[in-house]
Amino acid sequence: MTERSLIAITGTDRDDFLQGLVTNDINKPDGTLIYTALLTPQGKFVADFFVLRQANRMVIDVGRSVAATLAQKLSMYRLRADVQITQLDMIVSRGTGPAPVGAIADPRHPALGWRLYGAADESDDTDWRAVRVAHLVPETGIELTPDAYILECGFERLNGVDFRKGCFVGQEIVARMKHKTVLKKGLARVALDGQAAPGDAITADGKPAGTLHTISGSNGIAFLRFDRVKGEMLAGQAKLTRIDD
Repeated sequence: MTERSLIAITGTDRDDFLQGLVTNDINKPDGTLIYTALLTPQGKFVADFFVLRQANRMVIDVGRSVAATLAQKLSMYRLRADVQITQLDMIVSRGTGPAPVGAIADPRHPALGWRLYGAADESDDTDWRAVRVAHLVPETGIELTPDAYILECGFERLNGVDFRKGCFVGQEIVARMKHKTVLKKGLARVALDGQAAPGDAITADGKPAGTLHTISGSNGIAFLRFDRVKGEMLAGQAKLTRIDD
């Protein structure tokens, strides 16, 4: 998939380096694929990515649109650690059909199939937008933006955060949202009756209630204020109702 970039993290300090930065526990056996994110100190989203543990390196699989930002942030945190950050010339393949040899299950949800890292693109023709909407999976640049908080975007459900691993950048804010508050906003699935477009404002009883993001067929992913979505909502020329899973 050409929209992904691969970055290798090498050096004797690579494990401690990443473990202290990212939202998930990366101290797993070699061959494990881990979904995680890097946040700002204020708990806001920087990038989400996968970490593939290998014997002598960790491979980061990240969206191309945020790859340069991620590499720059990692370099900034490196300081005097024995860590090298280099670009890899490999292709990320994805699919939901029969998995090729060497493929690894996507750790976020069984419906997201497999990922494969190699020299050729072996992706199948899965309708990823439909899969994302059906299983409420956010995507960088659409639902996941610099203003996003990961718990509002479902990272706990998607196995992207570990509250037992210890400190990471932005951990205090994430832990506070987890333990001291009830989420008042977040992503949800909605059903559409009529025409609307991604980015349309959502209203309920004439009050702002959120924003419509990804649409597939008659369903979509929206960011909602939960206290204002007890009934019918409007976006564009469509009536919206929340789908409770």
